[in-house]
Amino acid sequence: MIRRRDFITLLGGAAGRPVAARAQQAAVPVIGLVNGASADVAADRVRGFLRGLGEAGYVEGQNVRIEYHWLEGQYDRLPALIADLVRRRVAVIAAPIDTPVAIAAKAATATIPIVFGVGEDPVKLGLVASLARPGGNATGINVLNWEVDAKRLALLRELVPKAVHVAVLVGPANAMNTETGFQTMQDAASVMGLQLHALNAHTNREIDAAFATFVHERPDALFVTGDNFFTSRRVQLVTLAARDRIPAAYANRETVAAGGLMSYGTDLVDSFHQVGVYTGNILKGAKPADLPVVQATKFEFVINAQTARLLGMEVPPNVLALADEVIE
Repeated sequence: MIRRRDFITLLGGAAGRPVAARAQQAAVPVIGLVNGASADVAADRVRGFLRGLGEAGYVEGQNVRIEYHWLEGQYDRLPALIADLVRRRVAVIAAPIDTPVAIAAKAATATIPIVFGVGEDPVKLGLVASLARPGGNATGINVLNWEVDAKRLALLRELVPKAVHVAVLVGPANAMNTETGFQTMQDAASVMGLQLHALNAHTNREIDAAFATFVHERPDALFVTGDNFFTSRRVQLVTLAARDRIPAAYANRETVAAGGLMSYGTDLVDSFHQVGVYTGNILKGAKPADLPVVQATKFEFVINAQTARLLGMEVPPNVLALADEVIE
């Protein structure tokens, strides 16, 4: 026979705690963070994202759970991944600095909030109705890829003043917007007396093929557009550029730290931070439709002095003075 007190204890111990635990677990929102880069280059960026979340009162492992999905340039995984996040109805899909992820998420759901970072005009991409009033389930930050690319091209011209022919490597994240964006670079190039030749590369083999053409074309310099695919293949790019002794400009510091000559681009830690801020605001109840799209304001210029010496280049003092960091 079970006494009344024992029955109450049994009921509380066997049923009460699991139910409470399940309720607590269900109450913790889940963020699906999807990015085309690899985890090994994203540590600082993730810290920026977490700092932004923290400003809204959310701490990973305490009152929010984050699922990290690093594509490592394998965008063929994207449709199934986004479909799974939508099916499980995560609280927010965060797509920091990745246009293909933002577009795929927007195409997959009109209800789950999306916080993006894109390099192109989010209105033209169909992500928002306007920058000031997004009007739907998506908002975020515009990192101004092609405008930044024009500035990077000018800095490359300063480093290689005799350059005339410049090969431009375009990856999967920029391919969808190449025609309009590349025109921005063409306009800047014509002012500088440069001739650009665009090459698309979406796989390792296509990167190798692009460099194989340099044997015959012999460009004076290489310009690599900002693309998570290229970041994930930075060792391959740096190795090939060193082999062929081609001065090359990249979009982010990680590639220069791996041996690339120079980079100029948006401060990605700051951009991830902004995505984190908006994600936290949405978890607190803000609607993406009411959060205006912001534009990147922080940029960084990095030079690898050792690589310059290996290429037999002398970095002009005025260019060194502009650099935010010089890697020796």
